[in-house]
Amino acid sequence: MPRDTGPVWDRRDRAPGSKPRVIIIGAGVSGMATGCYSQMSGMETRILEKHVLPGGCCTAWARDGYVFDYCIEWLTGTGRNNDAARIWRELGALDGKTITNFEVFNTVVGEDGRSVTFYNDPDRLERHLMEVSPVDAPLIRGFCRDLRRFIGVNFYPFLTPPPLRTTREKLGMLRTVLPAFRLLWRTAATSMEKWCGQFQDPLLRKAFPNIFYQDHEVFPLLPYLFNMASAYHGNAGFPQGGSLGLARSIEERYTSLGGRIDYRARVARILVEDGRAIGVELKNGTRHYADHIVSAIDGHTTIYGMLGGRYTSPTIDTLYNEMLHEPDILYPGVVSAFVGLNGDVDPDARHATTYLLSEEDSKELPSVMQNSLVVQLRSRYSDGFAPPGKSVIHCTYFSDFEYWKTLRGTDRKEYWARKRQVVDFVRRFLERHYPGIGERIEAVDVASPATTLRYTGNYNGSILAWKSFTKAENLANKLVNKDRMRLPGLRGFSMTGQWIGGGGLIRVASAGRHTAQFVCEELGLEFQAWESPGGRPWSRDKLGHLPQLDMWPVS
Repeated sequence: MPRDTGPVWDRRDRAPGSKPRVIIIGAGVSGMATGCYSQMSGMETRILEKHVLPGGCCTAWARDGYVFDYCIEWLTGTGRNNDAARIWRELGALDGKTITNFEVFNTVVGEDGRSVTFYNDPDRLERHLMEVSPVDAPLIRGFCRDLRRFIGVNFYPFLTPPPLRTTREKLGMLRTVLPAFRLLWRTAATSMEKWCGQFQDPLLRKAFPNIFYQDHEVFPLLPYLFNMASAYHGNAGFPQGGSLGLARSIEERYTSLGGRIDYRARVARILVEDGRAIGVELKNGTRHYADHIVSAIDGHTTIYGMLGGRYTSPTIDTLYNEMLHEPDILYPGVVSAFVGLNGDVDPDARHATTYLLSEEDSKELPSVMQNSLVVQLRSRYSDGFAPPGKSVIHCTYFSDFEYWKTLRGTDRKEYWARKRQVVDFVRRFLERHYPGIGERIEAVDVASPATTLRYTGNYNGSILAWKSFTKAENLANKLVNKDRMRLPGLRGFSMTGQWIGGGGLIRVASAGRHTAQFVCEELGLEFQAWESPGGRPWSRDKLGHLPQLDMWPVS
């Protein structure tokens, strides 16, 4: 694996007329996307990554032949004929891969065993919901009517940042938005929580906010309808190879365009001279210089760590100092428990189910925030996650980062005991719902929010950064639309990724495209992008060597 001892980019080794050099900090999806588009547009780029793998949170690890896939639950843009799909194909992310699509988005099971299945087909969904609660017919019909309308809207404005959109692009967006304006405005202004409060059936009140597996709390109706409509069109599927497979494909696309990634290269600070970013210094003291620096990592670490807090504004200070600590602004951490299983679970089981937990169960699950547990049968999503004849289950729940951080920092023995408690609970829970499964469990791993911080550096172990539809997202949008992903008083520098462009993989990939467009504008280059020529059929071998995290005895 390449280390940070590779060729130094020195200011003195530049030939006249050579390509502009760009250093990108972080080989997550956004960093690699920035690199791909910059390479296509005539720059020479280099990505410096502290880890040994690409992808950031979009990752996986291995144990005993099992692949534990951490990130993707569905991927916007797996279909055709929309901006999101175009970006993934420009990045080579889906080259040679099959896509798994499900007719169901999620199933929610109540404490009493009753269940609600969220079919992507509005007709089937309406029939099912009417059987669950006929008394709630007006709300059910209204939701399904809106879903049918969203199915007819093709709105994916991911290609160009607002400040750079041409008149033609703006008119094209208007033609798409105007016919659906009232629908978009009304569903964006209607809180899911308040809307659900109108249901007479208590299960439907609790089930609807969990369409996305866990309750996102501040979301309006719009994103639920948008994503279910995308899934109906086959545009929210699961790519073969999963999270790390997606990252590896983008890495391959980037290096095929001439880019270079240095792994185990931890950037300590960004070098600034006369108000311009000129390079970076690594932890080992090595310095690399470039014409432009892009940070694709955690925003707080970049601004207040690598730059010492010297380049801020009221907007930035509000966003990264005040709002980081406000409730419902930052996505919480996630506890993941992976189970390697001999055989299948149950042929009739859904690929994803959210179980609403009783108070008794919730007390046994360390730092559970929403009294729910998501169980995904990951081997239904893609082949290659388990050896032949075996399967993988992924159990998740939202959890408090500070709880896990404090335990790991002050009492490592207790930290491991709480992880053991998660393992024991998951084993008992699965046995309760699938009798006899316990004796077939062969491997278990647990990742806490503290694990996420350790491996990715994301502030508070948050894998999606700012929650959408909050005042934090509005401020982050200003950093794109007004400041063009730059910091005040600092030239030759840009930021990208989920802390600027928002969470979700298509949004971070799009943010990388936008960053490259802004850099092209600054350097006087023509932005260029084209689809990858494709590749050979995907195989698990392309994942390469997978690390192993915390190991657990099975007995």
